Amino acid sequence: KFALLLGGLAFIIIGLANPQLGTKLEKVKRQGVDVIIALDVSKSMLAEDVQPNRLERAKRVISQMLDNMGNDRVGLIVFAGNAYLQMPLTIDYAAAKLFLGTMNPEIVPAQGTALGEAIRLARTAYPEEQKKHKALILITDGENHEEGALNEAREAAEEGVIIHTIGIGSEAGGKIPIYQGNRRVGYQLDKNQVVVNSVLDETILKEIAEASKGAFFRVRGAEREISEILAKLDQMDKKDFEGRVFTDYDDKFQYFIFVGLLLLLIEFFISQRRKGWFRKSKKASA
Repeated sequence: KFALLLGGLAFIIIGLANPQLGTKLEKVKRQGVDVIIALDVSKSMLAEDVQPNRLERAKRVISQMLDNMGNDRVGLIVFAGNAYLQMPLTIDYAAAKLFLGTMNPEIVPAQGTALGEAIRLARTAYPEEQKKHKALILITDGENHEEGALNEAREAAEEGVIIHTIGIGSEAGGKIPIYQGNRRVGYQLDKNQVVVNSVLDETILKEIAEASKGAFFRVRGAEREISEILAKLDQMDKKDFEGRVFTDYDDKFQYFIFVGLLLLLIEFFISQRRKGWFRKSKKASA
């Protein structure tokens, strides 16, 4: 009885955990465009003039975009003083979200906001043979610390890249917090020991978008901006491509639940039969 009860409960617990077998790489064919999202992870993105801060708001925007992009290939770039390709073009949105969760100022050692380098790196991440179907979404507070971003945008446009820029921040600006671990210990100071106030620079972002026939967006409620960006992507010429994604194609929870209930049922009837046998034994002895 004890073994049946224990076994039944164990199988039910395993079933409630929903075990899945058969994870595999599945070939998927889609029709869309190649979209690279370049995210500014400089320390100015930690300013809290938008809540909870610029970087977290930007990551939420990207996550919502990924949730609503069904057919496009997506790549990820992070940049501050330098730019790095975090994820090449893929249709695996789950992987993109995993990479997104790791993005913070610590993964780029050189600080600054190198918009030109981010655009230059994005240009190399697209297939070389195509002159269209390419979009770059640049998400930053716009505090450009290098020359040449506008020229890079013009050269990207000649290669068929449409750049949409998203401004994160406010005109009033915000202080840049300094953290040790998870504890705030102060705010960033300039060379005169005055607290730095970081403001959104819309001008350069509008110029970059205009130079590449793209559009500028400023995040306010986020949902409206996301739908407008996706509408822009949907208007672009589509191409056919294929890729591979991980799929879980077979749930096994029902088998464990069935065995667990069966064992508990057997335990219950064994208990009832034993009670009946004891009653018959007492009557016979009397």
